[in-house]
Amino acid sequence: QVHLVESGGGLVQPGGSLRLSCAASGFTFSAYVMSWYRQAPGKERELVATIPRFGGTITYADSVKGRFTISRDNAKNTVYLQMNSLKPEDTAVYYCNAVWLAHTYWGQGTQVTVSS
Repeated sequence: QVHLVESGGGLVQPGGSLRLSCAASGFTFSAYVMSWYRQAPGKERELVATIPRFGGTITYADSVKGRFTISRDNAKNTVYLQMNSLKPEDTAVYYCNAVWLAHTYWGQGTQVTVSS
């Protein structure tokens, strides 16, 4: 059974940092392209960052470039999102996503709230 479990969300002040984790199980993690998405209230889900299976080019949304870093540990079946210099507009539910060919999996999401 496939599971993607996000953790690490919470309430943080503007300018602060959070590190999200997504633990995967039930599929061959190293074969999948991993991404983080987010969805703010009243808005569509948007792609935040993508990391390929092995090496390759990591991509970021323009809104998070220079502040967020995506990484993966294939030995631990985990993908991370380090978020620095957080802004109120980063407030959203953050979702982990795994894609390989026609297979797509989603986590349940973790809430990130940036507020003073």
